[in-house]
Parts: sequence; C-alpha cells; structure tokens
Amino acid sequence: MDSYFRTLEVSDPRFEFDGLRFITVKSRALQNRADLTLFVPETTRSARSLPLVILLHGVYGSHWAWALKGGAHRTARRLMDSGLIPPMVLAMPSDGLWGDGSGYLPRPEGNFEQWIADEIPRVLAESTEMVDSASPRFICGLSMGGFGALRLGAKFGPLFQGISAHSSITHLEQMRTFAEESWDLASYVEEDISIIRTMLKHRGNLPSLRFDCGVDDPLIEPNRALHRDMEQSGIPHQYKEFPGAHNWLYWENHLEDSLRFFATILGEKHSQ
Repeated sequence: MDSYFRTLEVSDPRFEFDGLRFITVKSRALQNRADLTLFVPETTRSARSLPLVILLHGVYGSHWAWALKGGAHRTARRLMDSGLIPPMVLAMPSDGLWGDGSGYLPRPEGNFEQWIADEIPRVLAESTEMVDSASPRFICGLSMGGFGALRLGAKFGPLFQGISAHSSITHLEQMRTFAEESWDLASYVEEDISIIRTMLKHRGNLPSLRFDCGVDDPLIEPNRALHRDMEQSGIPHQYKEFPGAHNWLYWENHLEDSLRFFATILGEKHSQ
C-alpha cells in the first residue's frame, strides 16, 4: 500500500526504550516535517485495533513533553498492569511548532488542526499494526492542549469516543497570557476560538467529555465559567477541581483521571 505521506521515519526498535517510539513525518497539512512520540505497550505488540489516545501538549512544549516531563507512558503502564485500564496506545504529537504555540488551529503557516484530527491517525495506521480504522479514538490535552482537545474533540465529534482536558485555555484570547505572538482573533469565526461556542455549534455530535482544573491555576475562573455555561446550555459533561496549580506536577497526577475516564467509556461500549 502506498503511503499517504511522502516520508515517514520510525525509530529503530533496538534503540527504543520504556515502550516509547519516535516518528518524524512530512505532513501534508503543515507542509513541513513534524514529530510525535508513541507509547506502545510491550505486552500488546501483537494486538490489533487498540484504543488510541492522542495527548496534546501546551505552549512552549513539543512531542516529548507528555512523556519526559509528565511520565504519561509510566502512568499508562501502571494502570494497565493494575487492570484499571485496557491496553492503549498513546500518541503524543508536536503541535506543529509555530511560535510559542499553534493553538492547534488552521493558520497561513499550516493547518495545525488537520495535522491532529486527520493525519495523526494516518501516521499510526502506517507505523504500527496495533492501531487501525477500527481503533476507538480519544483526545486529551493540557492548557493550550486542553483548548485543542476540547475544540477538536467537539468539532470532529464522530471521530472520537471521549474528550478530556486539564487546566484548559477556554478562549483563544487567553493565549496572550502565555505566548508572545499576537493572534488576529478577527480572522477566526467565534466557534473556533471559544470552547463554549464550539460546544454549542456541534452539540448534536459531542463525545463523552470531562475537564478539570487546579484551584490555584490562573485559568480556574475561565474553567469555572465554561462549566457554568455548559450546565446552563444542557451540555452533558463532568467537571472537577483539585488542589494544584498550572504545572507538570498537577498534569502528571491527573492524567490518570483521563485514562480511567476513557476506560469507563470503553467498558460501557463493550457492555452494550
């Protein structure tokens, strides 16, 4: 079968470690090379159609952040070994590396939205036999990645079975707190820069979703406002607050909540 991508480079299994695999691919959406880190559980290398969890990083980060700053693969392995979640493949892509953060939005420099929603599953299908078109898909992110997960998960609802987000930016204007680049908000429709607007626009196809935020996080009030707006609009969701701030200690601790949420969705689907 011909590859969708002009080039796709995968790390040599002899040098991979901790279940991590590294990929560089020439993205059509970005018109450039892009990177992603995978977590592929060693004990499931012969399995097929495993659930795929896409983890989106925040500003300043890249594809290695979830694994090498948040230990995402170790959290997943611990939960799998304990029988709390089924085997899953984690895909941790870069956001496209525009400025301090692309917001996972279409821009003149590249379609960062298409890279995540369309091309990441294609990369997985070509680089591991464990993920294919029958694999259940989930999306999760932190901060800017939380914005990406909530927006893309809602906008492309039929592609995903669940959404989870931590410490999320809830409106693109909040990027100004973190990034030095200016954003021309007028160049986007409101549904692409406001999470509640995205939810309302696509409410007929929303996957199961949850989000959380630390009580000492500067984004706590926007997250509370999003929760209130969703409640008032009758959009089903789970929202929780925990002790903690806008940092990797919080995200490392609460990725477990996302993975167990996704496992619950899989269990419900299996019992139907």
